Amino acid sequence: MYFPILIIVLSNIFYHICAKETPKGIHPMASLAVTYIVGAVFSVILYYVTNKDGNIIAEYSHINWTSVALGIAIVGLEGGFIYAYKAGWEVSTAQLVSSALLAFALIAIGTLLYHETITLKKVIGVAVCLVGLRIINM
Repeated sequence: MYFPILIIVLSNIFYHICAKETPKGIHPMASLAVTYIVGAVFSVILYYVTNKDGNIIAEYSHINWTSVALGIAIVGLEGGFIYAYKAGWEVSTAQLVSSALLAFALIAIGTLLYHETITLKKVIGVAVCLVGLRIINM
């Protein structure tokens, strides 16, 4: 249960260091093109490592609109962070601010689209995030 979260946290740390260190002289989209080529190759390798008898071509018959939309979303996400860091955002605050704003949006989306309940804990969490954002921006 916790292993996927550990992967996310470690990957996010590495991700933000790499995004922050992207050379100023390269256009973010050129950098991301290389990123996605490496990501595609690594994904195929991991597919076969985790699915020894797999048929990746057969897997592609199951693709729907979400794979395309996720690709577009990831370009926006990663491009946005590279642009934010180039604009001067600090690695210690860019992720925090965006995650707090994302949490607010996902609570609304979870409630409206997925009928998740808004609990007192979530309301308190939003309040804590708002206080944190205020403190960061002092």
